[in-house]
Amino acid sequence: MNIQALINDKVSQALEAAGAPAGSPAAVRQSAKPQFGDYQANGVMGVAKRLGTNPREFAQKVLDVLNLDGIASKVEIAGPGFLNIFLDEAFLAKQADAALSDSRLGVAVAETQTIVADYSAPNVAKEMHVGHLRSTIIGDAVVRTLEFLGHNVIRANHIGDWGTQFGMLIANLERVQAESGEVSMELADLEGFYRESKKLYDEDEEFAVKARGYVVKLQSGDEFCADMWKKLVDVTMIQNQRNYDRLNVSLTREHVMGESMYNSMLPTIVADLKEQGLAKEDDGAQVVFLDEYKNKDGDPMGVIIQKRDGGFLYTTTDIACAKYRFEELGADRVLYFIDSRQHQHLMQAWTIVRKAGYIPESVSLEHHAFGMMLGKDGKPFKTRAGGTVRLADLLDEAEVRAAKLIESKNPTLAEDEKKAIANTVAMAAVKYADLSKHRTTDYVFDWDNMLAFEGNTAPYMQYAYTRVASVFAKAGISMDSLEGEIKITEEKEKALIAKLLQFEEAVQSVAREGQPHIMCSYLFELAGQFSSFYEACPILVADDDAIKQSRLKLAALTAKTIKQGLSLLGIDTLERM
Repeated sequence: MNIQALINDKVSQALEAAGAPAGSPAAVRQSAKPQFGDYQANGVMGVAKRLGTNPREFAQKVLDVLNLDGIASKVEIAGPGFLNIFLDEAFLAKQADAALSDSRLGVAVAETQTIVADYSAPNVAKEMHVGHLRSTIIGDAVVRTLEFLGHNVIRANHIGDWGTQFGMLIANLERVQAESGEVSMELADLEGFYRESKKLYDEDEEFAVKARGYVVKLQSGDEFCADMWKKLVDVTMIQNQRNYDRLNVSLTREHVMGESMYNSMLPTIVADLKEQGLAKEDDGAQVVFLDEYKNKDGDPMGVIIQKRDGGFLYTTTDIACAKYRFEELGADRVLYFIDSRQHQHLMQAWTIVRKAGYIPESVSLEHHAFGMMLGKDGKPFKTRAGGTVRLADLLDEAEVRAAKLIESKNPTLAEDEKKAIANTVAMAAVKYADLSKHRTTDYVFDWDNMLAFEGNTAPYMQYAYTRVASVFAKAGISMDSLEGEIKITEEKEKALIAKLLQFEEAVQSVAREGQPHIMCSYLFELAGQFSSFYEACPILVADDDAIKQSRLKLAALTAKTIKQGLSLLGIDTLERM
């Protein structure tokens, strides 16, 4: 149950009954401190101000008609008109019992939407590097959360598999094959081949002309070019899949929707934009001038959608892509997990999409931008030599460091178990270090913090789950064989239950805002509440069997909530560490 939403509805009804305009926001939030109750309604003051009335007097009017029977034990007016709401213990205990007996932990299934999530988006003929990590794991965590809520989620891995670079790669493939036979199709070798092809393209005009010709051939379906192009894509995606599988990311080959998918749509879109009067010829190119964006002279900014030589741009592809996602995939929401530096480019493409009538306002287009991964020097994360860090190398190092950590913590484990635990901890640490930071900020990559057993880290959260699970292992009791009802006899029990019942609010926030750090913060706070409960409330040595069963139930609900929350982040738990 979403208690915040329930109370918000009740306070909204009371506001209206007390004379507020319909739809006035109740602004119910979780209280920052226990002395202010479990929830606060902050909307009363704003409404009172609009009505020109005394906020505390209006708060009393709201309180007189507020019906929280069976939900709150006390509601009080605080400060200039806040409502502090203290939840009823019997209500909390009943909701906790219901959550434990539900495989979804009390989280309701949402009204289903079709949601397209665009994330990861590596380039062809290049290995994934650390710059692809944030899009990949943030997008995947949000996708898992949306699916948990019951939405129809379509993963879209918009790989860079089209454009001028393929002409130059195919031209070079042909050159090398004519001179010395086969080209190695290992991706690490292709990286060097890509650099060589680019150098030829930049320095040899005859080669560049041939390369541009191959782009045209590829676009027109030439068999040789298409065959070479497919080989390059296949090699790249096989390597990328290894990274996805290691990271426990849910993308597969069937989710690839590269730029090439939209190629056939581009001439029609340009023709249509010209017909609508949105695109105009300017110096031989087709340009859409947008009043919403001004150049440095204050004139409408021109967005090129077709170059003078007939070639199309990323903007044209992104217009086609958005159109396809609405018309062919039936999207209600489209989420783009793309670097914050691409924001203006996306906004311009979407402005054109809306003006052209390709997508109605009812369909939400959302840029879930993210900041950069930085080194300890505050600059973009690089190798010591200043090069790009390959994602596979980063994951290898994470596994080596995690293995040393597990060896120091538990050297008596069997070697194969140590290896399995180290791999699970390593991938969790890399992901959680990123997911626990606010998506829009840059963050500093720090191995020591990432693998620490203290603070808001993956090892701490995995250990928190293991610690709760060990209660049942020690007692020889199954989490699913508990009896009796949950009872609140101590303040720490009430605090733990109140936090446990906020799980749905965290899930809904991640789904709505595309911010996985909300779940990380929630789980870290939950682990802290369990620690306080565990120290204050003996479980296995409780005097009364009914209290022991109740506390075991709270431990079971905590374990299941941490496990489910981490699962939504794409992170596995361990029964022992």
